[in-house]
Amino acid sequence: MPALLRVARGQDIGRVDVSEPASISTGIASRYAKAMFDLAHDGKALASLETDVDALDAALRGSADLRDLITSPLYTRDDQAAAIAAVAGKMGLSKDVTSLLGLMAAKRRLFVLPQLITVLRAMIAAEKGEVTAEVASAKALTKTQADKLAKTLSAQAGKDVKIIQTVDESLIGGLVVKIGSKMIDTSIASKLQALQNTMKEVG
Repeated sequence: MPALLRVARGQDIGRVDVSEPASISTGIASRYAKAMFDLAHDGKALASLETDVDALDAALRGSADLRDLITSPLYTRDDQAAAIAAVAGKMGLSKDVTSLLGLMAAKRRLFVLPQLITVLRAMIAAEKGEVTAEVASAKALTKTQADKLAKTLSAQAGKDVKIIQTVDESLIGGLVVKIGSKMIDTSIASKLQALQNTMKEVG
């Protein structure tokens, strides 16, 4: 796997603690993402890569144990490698993505997995001529609601929009939509907070 091996040979930097600035984590993730993207692109396997990225994202959002595995310094390299291999096997991830996760475990880089997912999504979306919208709502959107929202956002963005949903009960109602660096907040919680801030200023 030449593209991934180039990351392991000199393109990577020394051990980075999980407390390092986000910019450093994103830089590391971007190198791994480019290697993985190039490999999938050359192998005409971008659809498979996108499926794996979505599956990994859902797993991270839904499993506190998995989030702990990739960030806790208490796990050794071998612990992380064995555990992530088991996770990848259970999820049915492709051989290339499984190998990438193993490489990241060996280099103590699993903590950048969330950033890796974000970068890969952006690269895949750009290749497909679409953009990704991260949508948080108090309750899960129905397919009809998601399709309608995607259509509305697509009209505004001028591109096809792929929606990535998360549920955040603290929002109470409404939506928080993020497209790239642009945040669109229509949640009741946000409005209540704005009202509270106004009342503090008055008082």
